[in-house]
Amino acid sequence: MGKIMEILKEIRPEFDFSTSENFIEDGYLDSFDLVTLVSELDSVFEISIDGLDIVPENFETVEAIANVVRKNGGAI
Repeated sequence: MGKIMEILKEIRPEFDFSTSENFIEDGYLDSFDLVTLVSELDSVFEISIDGLDIVPENFETVEAIANVVRKNGGAI
């Protein structure tokens, strides 16, 4: 999960993701950020996240993001 937190901090360094229970609702990530995040996750974890998995619910928390990475073949 550390890699995911590092990626989130690179994308939006102004936010403390450890204090948020929902990155989308709290305004930490917008649609552009999700595109950037998916690209970074694909690169770092050497996966290709399925387009059907790119929905806000899958990016609300670190655990949700980790689940998407695992589902698409990434090792956390």
